[in-house]
Amino acid sequence: MVVQICANICIIPISCYLSRMKVSAFSYVRNGLELGYPFLEAIRSVLPLCDEVIVVIGDSRDGTREAVEQLNDSRVKIVDTIWDDSMRQGGLIFSQQSNIGMDHCNPDADWLFHIQADEVVHEEDVPKIRAAMEQYLNQPKVEGLLFRFLNFYGNYQYYAPSRRYHQHEIRIIRNDKKIRSYRDSQGFRRFDDPSKANEAKGEKLHVKEIDARIFHYSYVKPPAVQKLKQLEFGKRYYPDDQYDVKVYEAKHGDGFNYHEYDYLRLFKGTHPALMQPHIKACDWQFSYDPSKNNMTPKEKLMKLLEELTGKQFFIYKNYKRI
Repeated sequence: MVVQICANICIIPISCYLSRMKVSAFSYVRNGLELGYPFLEAIRSVLPLCDEVIVVIGDSRDGTREAVEQLNDSRVKIVDTIWDDSMRQGGLIFSQQSNIGMDHCNPDADWLFHIQADEVVHEEDVPKIRAAMEQYLNQPKVEGLLFRFLNFYGNYQYYAPSRRYHQHEIRIIRNDKKIRSYRDSQGFRRFDDPSKANEAKGEKLHVKEIDARIFHYSYVKPPAVQKLKQLEFGKRYYPDDQYDVKVYEAKHGDGFNYHEYDYLRLFKGTHPALMQPHIKACDWQFSYDPSKNNMTPKEKLMKLLEELTGKQFFIYKNYKRI
């Protein structure tokens, strides 16, 4: 005799037993309002991808901390720091602040997303970024994800595609304590001894380039504000005996001279929706005249090669593509 026993069986998808991918982001900023950084837009642009965003805020005098607090999002966590004014060499203060952000990220996070205060992710790219993190999550050889950069210059209409600007950067990395911010927070490398990241060269990360962009607004501010920002940057790269503020003041006068470029291109796409208020508020004039470039003979030759081949040769790459 066969006895058949029937019961209600709840079938649970296997995916429910798998751990969910966790993503932390980190950023740093100091006097972001005074220096015209779209740091709030930067933070908000990565929130759809992240479980938390660590914002390292230096000792600001302009209400930057209060502005971040007013985002009123439990995922945004503030870390307060005081910048060491003696660190006036090679922009090392920036990698220091970046590493502080990394160290405060959830240790259970799978990926860490570094977004700088003048960088914004386009909402159209959010699904692509999420898909890439999921695709490479269980491929440990992929240590980071490489983004294409759109470096806007002068205003929101033009971007700088030349070798003077980094056209690709690592912005997502594994949550690995041996991976540290490199030099002036330009990228990341792996170090056998992370405590000596400022002294050693480290190893370039193995990365996958993904179909996503970083909208970089470092050179899009009112000329007077851009001048302030550049003066502040100079203090973070050169000691007093190598940085003459008076010479810089004489060169740029009341505002930053935006007419020092090699070549630019007209941007025909759309900016992130978060940046629309900034774009509408743009009230300074900038006109691009290709004939007034300041390219060296070498740069002109490299531009010609790029036009003939569609490739940029001999550019600096702080990564190894897989």
